Amino acid sequence: MSYPFSRSDDAYVDLSSQDAFNEGAPFKTFDRLRAEDPMHWTEFDGPDRGFWSVTRHADLLDLNRQADLLSSARGIRMEDQTEEEYEARKTFQETDAPQHRAFRALVSKAFSKSTVAQYEDRIREIVTELLDEAFDAREFDAVDKIARRLPMQMLAQIIGIPDDDAAWLVEKGDALISNADPDYTDFVIDKVDTDEYRMLPFRSPAAVELFDYANDLLKRMEAGEQIGVLNTVLEPTSHGTSMSHDEFRNFFCLLVAAGNDTTRYSIAATIHSLANCEYLLPALQNGAHSGWEAMADEMIRWASPTSHFRRTATRDFEYHGKQVAAGDKVVLWFLSGNRDGEAIEDPYKIRLDRPRNPHLSFGQGGPHICLGMWLAKLEVRIVLEEMARRLAKIEQTAEHSYLRSNFIHGIKKLPIRVTPR
Repeated sequence: MSYPFSRSDDAYVDLSSQDAFNEGAPFKTFDRLRAEDPMHWTEFDGPDRGFWSVTRHADLLDLNRQADLLSSARGIRMEDQTEEEYEARKTFQETDAPQHRAFRALVSKAFSKSTVAQYEDRIREIVTELLDEAFDAREFDAVDKIARRLPMQMLAQIIGIPDDDAAWLVEKGDALISNADPDYTDFVIDKVDTDEYRMLPFRSPAAVELFDYANDLLKRMEAGEQIGVLNTVLEPTSHGTSMSHDEFRNFFCLLVAAGNDTTRYSIAATIHSLANCEYLLPALQNGAHSGWEAMADEMIRWASPTSHFRRTATRDFEYHGKQVAAGDKVVLWFLSGNRDGEAIEDPYKIRLDRPRNPHLSFGQGGPHICLGMWLAKLEVRIVLEEMARRLAKIEQTAEHSYLRSNFIHGIKKLPIRVTPR
């Protein structure tokens, strides 16, 4: 399967625009920047300051490792924030060492590879139930019936909340992290005045309702109730540090939003590939691939659901002959690195025999590598295994559509038809 390039991508797409990914990722633009201007200055289409775009795989690895040079402590999205806004909204993603290490120690054991492996049977049960229901209908929206529901139900399992609450939480999480798409929020970040909510995560009023939910969880845990992994998150570290209530509320918003969306879009890209890549399903069924875990990694590279993370320069430095000033925003385009042919062979093809896959979908190389990567890999792997086991044929029946966002990249609607085996 060769990648269908965006029709609106003339190799000069404005990467500051939330509309830049409406027809898919602007890969022609990223190809040009990697070749011609790998440290590119982009003027921001709006009130915020411009930013440097880093697009080459090697540069992304290099700069992502240099947390002393590029700070996360002024936000991870393109928008500018005041010190007051940053302090009110930050999660451990928006912190540097040593604070980041302390936060990470609080939550990492809840999402370790060994902990996540214990969920495999339950994930397979959920996938089986979802596929049974969807395949009975034969034609359906694969995002609505599968890709959105699996992470949503696993979120309920991990947090330790009723399944009935999961759909509501994901709806609010969508309003947060997909706040540029009018399908998910009435408070579109670049269309309406959101200044009233500037002290809330993602400048979204949905955070108010999520804060209320988190406050209720805090009260129950303080009363001695065990609620999923959340009690573990609140335990003091070996250094005696623990999350404040404000930090827990912001972490809860991050968990609900990021813990669902990125896996959803990886699964959506996986199903889209099965429906459009004619050699993929037979190869999976015949075992003509490098292994299920390797295939899950390849699909996550292909999806690249987190397009970028922003950093802020802590001092002046020169890179590729460009003078970066202290305080400048530097945007690390991981999605571009995942299509860099200098690092990844045949980057615009799904390779069943990829010998090595140094993709950057989880922010590899830096201190902020994704905590949820083991869970995402496991969910994508099981979806691949179970769909390959059950499908005789899968085809797309109408155009798919993409999320309106230059931060999270993914298919939000995917109509398909299936023929079970």
